[in-house]
Amino acid sequence: MQANEIKELLEASIADSQAQVEIEGSHVNVVVVSAVFEGLNAVKKQQLVYGVLSEHIASGVIHAVNMQTLTPAEAG
Repeated sequence: MQANEIKELLEASIADSQAQVEIEGSHVNVVVVSAVFEGLNAVKKQQLVYGVLSEHIASGVIHAVNMQTLTPAEAG
C-alpha cells in the first residue's frame, strides 16, 4: 500500500481532514488534522484512525502505525 493511498483513505473517511503519510518498510507514520477531533481524548482520536486502517492492519499490509491526531487549532 502506497502513502498516497493511505492519505486518500484517511481523508475520505475522516470528515474535513488533512493527512500526511510516510512509509518506512511496513511501518506507517501519519499526521491527521481534523475538526472531528475537537473534544475527543487521545484514545478516541486514535480509535478513529485505527478504524479506517483496521482492515489493512489485520491483513498485515500495515504492520505498525505511529500517529499524531490534531485539531486545526493544535496544528496551528
